[in-house]
Amino acid sequence: MTTLRDHGGNLDAARHRFGGAAADWLDLSTGINPVAYPVPPLSERAFTALPTHEDMARLSATAAACYGTRAEVVPLAGAQAAIQTVPYVVPRGLARVLGPTYNEHAAALRAGGWAVEEVATPEALRGADLAVVVNPNNPCGGRHAPEALMALAGRVGVLVVDESFADPEPGLSLAPLLDAAENVLVLRSFGKFYGLAGLRLGFVLPCEGMAARVREMAGPWPVSGPAIEVACKALGDTAWQAETTARLNRDAARLDALAGRAGWQLVGGTPLFRTYAAPDAVAAKERLAGAHIWTRVFPWSRHWIRLGMAGTAAEWARLDAAL
Repeated sequence: MTTLRDHGGNLDAARHRFGGAAADWLDLSTGINPVAYPVPPLSERAFTALPTHEDMARLSATAAACYGTRAEVVPLAGAQAAIQTVPYVVPRGLARVLGPTYNEHAAALRAGGWAVEEVATPEALRGADLAVVVNPNNPCGGRHAPEALMALAGRVGVLVVDESFADPEPGLSLAPLLDAAENVLVLRSFGKFYGLAGLRLGFVLPCEGMAARVREMAGPWPVSGPAIEVACKALGDTAWQAETTARLNRDAARLDALAGRAGWQLVGGTPLFRTYAAPDAVAAKERLAGAHIWTRVFPWSRHWIRLGMAGTAAEWARLDAAL
C-alpha cells in the first residue's frame, strides 16, 4: 500500500474536517497558478490515437525551445513521475537532499534503495553519489545561481536540480548550461506555472550521458495526446508567459501586503507561492479553514504557513477579510 505523505491540495481532508462542498473552498494549499492557460480546442485524434514518435519529438522540441536548452527533453506524466524516475537512472549509493524541501525527493530515493541524508547547506552535499537541490526551493523560496550549481556538480556524482517553480524566473535555470555538463539532471513541471496540474505533464532534461537511460525508464507512451497538444501551444505562447509572470509578481506583492497586515513575516517564496512565519501556524491554518480557505503548514515547523495565489477579485477580497 502506498504511504500518503504530507502535501498541499488535499482538499478532501479539509472538507472532511471543516465541511462544505468543494465549490465552497478557496484552495491556496498548492503553488499552482490559479489563472490557467486557456485550453485550446483539441483534435479527436488526441484522444483516439496513441502518440507517435513525431508527436513526442514535437513536444520535446517545443519544450527545449521554451527552456532555452540544447539538451534532450524527455516528457513524463508530471514532475512527480520525473522524481520517481531519478533513483533508477544511476547506480544506487548515498544521496543527499538539500532541505527542508519537497518531501517526495527523499521518499522516492529511499524507495529506490538509496541511503538518504537531508543536509542544510549546499556545501554539505559534496561527496554524495547523488545530490538534490530544488531551485527555487519549496517551501522557503531559497535560490541558487546557475554558476554555483554547475560548480557543485563537479563535487558530486550526479546533481539533480528540480526547477518545478522556475518558469517565472528563467534566469535561475540550468537548462541553457546542460550542454557543458556531464552529470546533471534538470526536472521541470508543466502544470504549476500553466495552471493545468490535472494534465499531468513534466520533463526531465538529462545531460547526454544519462539521456538513453531516462528514455528507457520513460517507456513508449509516457504522456497523453491531449497533454501533447495543449503543451505544444502553451510552451510556445511567449506573450501569455510574459503576461502571466508579470501578474504573478504583482499578486505575490499583494499577498505579502495582506500577510504583513495580519502580523506574519515573510520567510520566502516564489511568484507562485509565499511562505510566512506566524505566531502559531496551525492556529492560523485552522482559523482560515473555518472560512473555507485551505493553506499549508509543515510538520517540522510551528510557525511556517504557505499560501498560493488567489485568482479572482472575489477570492482576493475573501482572503483579505479572513486575514
